[in-house]
Amino acid sequence: MKLHARVKEVLVRCKALMYGEFTLASGKKSPYYIDIKKASTDPDVLETIADEMAREVQLRGLRYDKIAGVVLGSIPLAVALSLRTKVPYIMVRRDKKDHGTQKMIEGSLEAGERVLMVEDVITSAGSVVEAIGIVRAAGGIVEDVLCVVNRQEGGEAKLRDIDVRLSSLVTAEEILRR
Repeated sequence: MKLHARVKEVLVRCKALMYGEFTLASGKKSPYYIDIKKASTDPDVLETIADEMAREVQLRGLRYDKIAGVVLGSIPLAVALSLRTKVPYIMVRRDKKDHGTQKMIEGSLEAGERVLMVEDVITSAGSVVEAIGIVRAAGGIVEDVLCVVNRQEGGEAKLRDIDVRLSSLVTAEEILRR
């Protein structure tokens, strides 16, 4: 089976791809939605995604010390990839907690460590750009983002503007092709 055809197939099979009228996190309206949270709560689908992410990392020769997921959507992806690759992960918060340690990053991150950001769906890349800023402010080096789906709506250019490469398992064009 073609490299990432498995990803498209499992996303369609678990009904993560939906058609209708949707408002995306960016505020933009869309005639389709890809519910990766639905996919990542199914162990078989999550396992397939983790396998393909690990394969993509190897094919691209990506080197990193930590995997980072943004709370909440990409945490299962970070955990699954961590289990596959045996590389520790961190969790990046969007908002500081008002109790406990009030940390923006959960887990261990040392200055100078290379961090691979994982994301479920990239549209405008706003959320992941914010998370990259948090990781960089803590001393992490972020040069790569790996997402499940690239909606091809400007996110890649936005990441390139901050010197970050985007890799995806599948693009919107590929997933919508029937």
